[in-house]
Amino acid sequence: MPKKTVADIKDLSGKRVFVRCDFNVPLDDKQNITSDKRIQAALPTIKYLIDKGAKLILASHLGRPKGEVKKELSLVPVQKRLSELLGKNVKFAPDCIGPEVKKLVAELKDGEVLLLENLRFHKAETDNDPKFAKELASLAEIYVSDAFGTVHRAHASTVGIADDLPAYAGFLIEKELKFLGAALDNPKRPFIAIIGGAKISGKLQVLKHLMGKVDAIIVGGGMAYTFFKARGIKVGGSIVEKDLIPEAKEILKAAIDEETPFMLPIDHVVADKFAEDANVQIVPRTTIPDGWQGMDIGPDTVRKFANAICDAKTIVWNGPMGVFEMDRFANGTIEIAKMVADVTSKGAISIIGGGDSVSAVTKAGLADKMSHISTGGGASLEYMEGKVLPGIACLQDK
Repeated sequence: MPKKTVADIKDLSGKRVFVRCDFNVPLDDKQNITSDKRIQAALPTIKYLIDKGAKLILASHLGRPKGEVKKELSLVPVQKRLSELLGKNVKFAPDCIGPEVKKLVAELKDGEVLLLENLRFHKAETDNDPKFAKELASLAEIYVSDAFGTVHRAHASTVGIADDLPAYAGFLIEKELKFLGAALDNPKRPFIAIIGGAKISGKLQVLKHLMGKVDAIIVGGGMAYTFFKARGIKVGGSIVEKDLIPEAKEILKAAIDEETPFMLPIDHVVADKFAEDANVQIVPRTTIPDGWQGMDIGPDTVRKFANAICDAKTIVWNGPMGVFEMDRFANGTIEIAKMVADVTSKGAISIIGGGDSVSAVTKAGLADKMSHISTGGGASLEYMEGKVLPGIACLQDK
């Protein structure tokens, strides 16, 4: 069911609004932000609330401090960048609860913004401690969730706080649900799923849930070799999750039962070691030599996958086709990205989910050519698995 958004709140003027953002940005060793995309993604909601005269209390986590105060995981760099992007001073609280925070909130004027310090400096945040959640809720009159990357976690700031405040979705979450929901519930066809990455362990439920829903599944990356092993095909020294071979066999059988084309690579770029300077050769599917490992899909596979993608009207992509971090093994992923971008330019809907997939299309310089880049790796995966996301379920229905 659709969720109420900030646009459904009739009077925001002077209201204290707690906004859960995802400012979990990458930092270098000097605490400089190396990518502000997650901050940029939150701007539509933040600017809307400012324009409506709300008093904004922004909260986020950064990294995994595990309940300890760690200076290198402070949100101060985010406060500085957000001030630049908004063109106005964003105030900063040295904590996320306590008397000093309440004083800073009480001093907020209409349209002003206060950023709280890292929520995960308190273990109570990830424990979804009711007392901690109530303390967060006491700061505001309205709760807005706009951190899609955290909605699969039942934490105090993503779920617990909604027990005490009316809860709405921000525009980023609204956009995520619109694209992912439409793709899974009412897709334009042909509907193609491209699933890659190193292991199948994190993608099993996605593959099972998509079976019968999509018109074809394309599988690449290291996870393909577990499926080859399940079919009795030798894979040399390629990565294989031996304990999941029975599950892989079940998925291959389900693809036959559901009459869902399940496309695996037909050739490979293989290397004699996991390194940029390795010796490399291209071999057919069944002839990976002992001691060599699959690092990327081969040119024949690129053509085969491209033929399936070229007619697609909806594409969901999660996971690269090879070890794209190394330039020598990035070609397969980049070529698939080019094909997805091409069909998107012709009207197809393309949804890119998962951190590695996003990094891959960004490396290919094609991120802006996709219909939607999901901000939630784990969250988008669990949504594609058909799971109920606690941080969405707690929001008010329209």
